[in-house]
Amino acid sequence: MGKVTGFLEIARHDRGYIKPEVRLKNWNEYVTPLPQAEVSEQAARCMDCGIPFCHNGCPVNNLIPDWNNLVYRDQWEAASRMLHSTNNFPEFTGRICPAPCEASCTLNIDDNPVTIKTVECAIVDKGWEEGWIVPQVPAHKTGKRVAVIGSGPAGMACAQQLARVGHEVVLFEKTDRIGGLLRYGIPDFKMEKHLIDRRMAQMAAEGVEFRTNVEVGVTVPLERLRASFDAVVLTGGAEHPRDLEVPGRDLVGVHFAMDYLPQQNKRVAGDAEQVAAPNGPISAKGKHVVVIGGGDTGADCIGTAARQGAASIVQIEILPKPPVKENKALTWPNWPTKLRTAGAHEEGVERDWAVLTKQVTGENGSVTGLECVRVEFAPGADGRTELKEVPGSEFKLQAELVLLAMGFLGPRPMNDERLELDARSNIKANMDDYRTSLDKVFAAGDMRRGQSLVVWAIREGRQCARSVDQFLMGATTLPR
Repeated sequence: MGKVTGFLEIARHDRGYIKPEVRLKNWNEYVTPLPQAEVSEQAARCMDCGIPFCHNGCPVNNLIPDWNNLVYRDQWEAASRMLHSTNNFPEFTGRICPAPCEASCTLNIDDNPVTIKTVECAIVDKGWEEGWIVPQVPAHKTGKRVAVIGSGPAGMACAQQLARVGHEVVLFEKTDRIGGLLRYGIPDFKMEKHLIDRRMAQMAAEGVEFRTNVEVGVTVPLERLRASFDAVVLTGGAEHPRDLEVPGRDLVGVHFAMDYLPQQNKRVAGDAEQVAAPNGPISAKGKHVVVIGGGDTGADCIGTAARQGAASIVQIEILPKPPVKENKALTWPNWPTKLRTAGAHEEGVERDWAVLTKQVTGENGSVTGLECVRVEFAPGADGRTELKEVPGSEFKLQAELVLLAMGFLGPRPMNDERLELDARSNIKANMDDYRTSLDKVFAAGDMRRGQSLVVWAIREGRQCARSVDQFLMGATTLPR
């Protein structure tokens, strides 16, 4: 498996970053790829561990040791084929996936996992450069029509898989461009959008039809699609944001992250400012910004505000500060809770934890600050952990722009009472057949499982495609 003694002889070395003072001047990706020779060397670190726990850590079950071995042996085209056998869009996951596979790597026991994400990204980028990635046009058509609603990673993966076995696939998207939250939720500095356009061209050649500006359940009834197609797949995102229910929430300058981030993506794409959003343009330029929420969406807001020229940026999180280093004996090979620092955190932000917002303050109808208090989690009278305010810990934050990045509660309603929901307001469907309570209708991705990772969306889209093909044809050759 690769170089048997590689993990003993070669130190972990990952991709670098363009310096903040340089990258803040543009919206381009700022990760610098490793030279090919160094990628091969890093792949050689993949050890013959016997049980590849990385397979379990990777939601799409990438054959990681196998393509690491191929890269080490300079068999890049074979590595590209193997990588694509489990993942339709490795250039997406190679850029924005948090790499749970690396957390599960056996070498991560001593905190030096294989640079799996870097090798993955290098394989697919080389595949495009060399022309190895081409449309997989089906040999014959089945005559079956499938509507896929939602063009994020789950919808794109599902549509591509179904088109490749000969079904006529129409991919619907409510916005003006294909890509879902990949297009309008992920900033360009993390993933440039020409990567989506390139995959769209491949999918179009494979037979996928794209229809934008169509919101199923609003502009087009779901029932009309059920009548026109042999199967319908719901792959929308979990876009219902958690709100901040405190006095002053309605002041001008308090916005959901997903009202803010898409605007900048549209600007980068060359759209006119007035196209941006119903509440008008949102910009951090010259403003004191507070981001509420400590996850990836909050980090995206930080990086965006920094590039827009914010006067200051503060990020607050209600949970306590996690440990800098996890206890591997307790957590490995599972995804650990620990302090994570994104590239955006190196671009000028003050981070604070265990902070609860009590009130938004303002003048003349616009936000000027936040009144906050520190909190702690302690056992209550019944023994359960409770959130408690720390007496005398009140403080204020200056803010002219407040961005709410506190997670999502579920998908937008489909306005069809026949669709059964689970306890979290997601479309109810299991992971065996992805069938909903409505005949001919399937669900996958965040709309089914709730807010999750791009790699989970791709996995569910692929698995759902297999179930749809089985439903339509009685048998399927698509991988599980």
